[in-house]
Amino acid sequence: MFKILSFAVFFLVAFSSLAQYTETINSNRPGFSYGAYSVGTNVIQGEMGFRYGNDEHDLLNREKDIFDVDYSLRYGLYYERLEILLDGTYASENVMISRGLSSDEFSNRNFRRNTLGAKYLIYDRYLQKELEGPNVISWKAENTFQWDDLIPSVSAYAGANLLFGDNPFKFQEEPFLSPRLGIITQNNYKNWVFVMNFIADKFTTDFPSYEGIFTLTHTISPDIALFTEFQFIINDLYSDEIVRAGAGYLLFDDLQLDASFMVNFRDTPARWYVGLGVSYRYDDLHEGKRIFKNKVEKQDAKRKKKIEKKKKELNPDVEELKDEPGNRK
Repeated sequence: MFKILSFAVFFLVAFSSLAQYTETINSNRPGFSYGAYSVGTNVIQGEMGFRYGNDEHDLLNREKDIFDVDYSLRYGLYYERLEILLDGTYASENVMISRGLSSDEFSNRNFRRNTLGAKYLIYDRYLQKELEGPNVISWKAENTFQWDDLIPSVSAYAGANLLFGDNPFKFQEEPFLSPRLGIITQNNYKNWVFVMNFIADKFTTDFPSYEGIFTLTHTISPDIALFTEFQFIINDLYSDEIVRAGAGYLLFDDLQLDASFMVNFRDTPARWYVGLGVSYRYDDLHEGKRIFKNKVEKQDAKRKKKIEKKKKELNPDVEELKDEPGNRK
């Protein structure tokens, strides 16, 4: 626990998009944490990754070759702050157990995790700063780090694990339905993003698990972002400390590619993997919602919208003229 707390404190001194909807795709990949923000109203986003790795347990004389498919389907439901998501992992394992001079080999294939949940933004730190407006009194206060930059945006997550049938990745007598709850925080500072997830999983069963995931992302160009991530897992049957790192590449505004690797700090089992992934969003149905500082500003915006609509009705060819090269300045 001391190592875990030390690592968390270390990350807290580092710093980590503003609106729910962003001009380019905002993916949770290639890390394993959830960001605090939703994809945006009526936006559909799919995220998928393929991982190959090895799991070797010295005490059990067991070795696994693992191929996992991670998936996430996200949808911004009605409110900008609300998102529903289906995510999990489908795993294929080839297992070899050594017993003296002989060995047994077998395969496991099924969902390692399959969770349907919802995420809601409780507090939007950056909307609050936008409403407060810029600091016109002090240039330094506006353009340099301030202690209140450590205040994060906060989301709550609630979901249900769904594992049906004869699943080799379920514990014996584990129910097919179990809860998963989480608190998500996110700090943005310039081109750094820091996300923390605190998760209680299957806590109503005999196999509760508690996790913390700390993800630090740094954008080095408009198209490339690097990330590093630390995760701890605590339960009675399996505990671990895991480090991941990788990069994401923005191929188009709505399409991101990524690559990553993972190692852990134990030999019961010792684990590693490498992975590739892709994220894509469909946002043609999204309608951004403007936030107004007060009623007067909202009424003024409505009035301007009516005037523009009336102008278009009286001059239907105005928009076409704007598109002619000779009319551009």
